[in-house]
Amino acid sequence: MGVGFTVTQKERFTELGADELTELEFPDNSERNREFTKLEKGLCEKNRDRVKRLLSEKHIPDAIYIQSGLERWLVEDMRFTKVSTPTIISGEMLDKMSIDEESHLRGQVFWVDKNKCLRPMLAPNLYVVMRELHRITNGPVRIFEAGSCFRRESQGAQHLNEFTMLNFVEYAACEPGEQVERLEFLAESAMKALGIDEFELKHEKSAVYGETLDVEACGVELASGSFGPHKLDPAWGVFEPWVGIGFGIERIALVKGGHKTIKRVGKSITFIDGAPLSV
Repeated sequence: MGVGFTVTQKERFTELGADELTELEFPDNSERNREFTKLEKGLCEKNRDRVKRLLSEKHIPDAIYIQSGLERWLVEDMRFTKVSTPTIISGEMLDKMSIDEESHLRGQVFWVDKNKCLRPMLAPNLYVVMRELHRITNGPVRIFEAGSCFRRESQGAQHLNEFTMLNFVEYAACEPGEQVERLEFLAESAMKALGIDEFELKHEKSAVYGETLDVEACGVELASGSFGPHKLDPAWGVFEPWVGIGFGIERIALVKGGHKTIKRVGKSITFIDGAPLSV
């Protein structure tokens, strides 16, 4: 039976984005260590080249480029308006989203004090803004926001404690009964704008939104959409039909970049544009 890499060596390969090398075996420790040194050197050079290319040519990491592309599509092609809302929200806003003391989702919230927290989603603020804009204009409202959200997520390959959401919502813009069709159209149009051809639209059940339309690619949920009126709306003073979708920017970058873990494309002082800084 051959000799495998040590735990430390395997962790280094994972850090350098080469998980596929961790299962190699060798006749003895000396051969293993020689091969590790050779492979690590090559991987470090490859990642240094990626960093150099970012600084000399790309200038914008993939995740940020993806966010900017979606924003351009929303503004230039779909005529949505960008808004910016506070990162800190009240506990009462969570209650209105049915994330109350009895909800397991409450345990994922980062609290600032007894009644203020870092937003786990963009929806509460967008509810308020779309309602008020409709009150002022008495017409259809198409808005979107992109920004950080925070959750005490399980530390898996697809989860981050701080992640970037881009949510867009149309309020009073379609007739009753047309919400699902409109939601599917917007989801498909967004994926086309992202340059992702192979994806699935799945209708699912949600603890918060009731029914959702999830967008999946390569086994990863990239976005989740919902529509109203539904049970949460009256608490927000919202009564017209609406549709909305939230995209996870880092998850899109994860899939498009072919990365094994989302940490490589998240907000970080350890990685930049998928490459580790420890090279």
